[in-house]
Amino acid sequence: MSLRIQELGWRATPMGEISLRRRWDPAARADVYEIKLDDEFLMSSLFVAAEVEVARIALAALRSAGPPPEGGFDVAVGGLGLGHTALTVLEDDAVRSLVVVEALQEVIDWHEEKLIPAGETLSADPRCHLSQGDFFARAADPAGGLEPGSPGARYHAVVVDIDHSPRHLLNPAHAPFYEAEGTRRLAEHLRPGGVFTLWSNDPPDEAYMDVLRGEFTGVRAEVVSFPNPYQDRPATNTVYVASKPRE
Repeated sequence: MSLRIQELGWRATPMGEISLRRRWDPAARADVYEIKLDDEFLMSSLFVAAEVEVARIALAALRSAGPPPEGGFDVAVGGLGLGHTALTVLEDDAVRSLVVVEALQEVIDWHEEKLIPAGETLSADPRCHLSQGDFFARAADPAGGLEPGSPGARYHAVVVDIDHSPRHLLNPAHAPFYEAEGTRRLAEHLRPGGVFTLWSNDPPDEAYMDVLRGEFTGVRAEVVSFPNPYQDRPATNTVYVASKPRE
């Protein structure tokens, strides 16, 4: 058992004070890693089931459409967090490359400094590149690409876990991404037949699914259930899934 609460990192940023801490959680009987922005919890290692599923579902959808292409899948992830989504992508041997776009350089630094457990694996895997930047600004510019130095690059899957949901945003500037034009621009980052998945903390949103249907096929929402040691019932998140038409 570690110290009850141990601050591993802290920095002042233009967005506020960001901190990384590890605490012993008696209900879970485990060390829990958390990232806070001021007083708001951004990420916690206590509940990661849907962060894993948002990547697993994307790769499963690609495989269901046919064998991996020669060379493998190219995947982009929006939001690094505590690294669970990126780790799940890299567990698939068919993945050729992974770029993870993270707004906060501090979060990338903590992974590279191995302060976050996932950092050791992510830093050592040559397929993985952690890129500091605004995912939403890059997604709005298909010609510029999601990764600097790769203008116009197209991906087999784009996986996003940043905002709380399409309605509950960390920043109001993210709103256009969830609208029709933002969805059209997102689709341009995908190869034909490519898959988009999105994590949400809220129940399925039919209005947002209608927006996705304007550009994608096979749109659905999968509800992911997982145990919550603080409640007498399972908790749920949502994963939206959509495929770009092949033609």
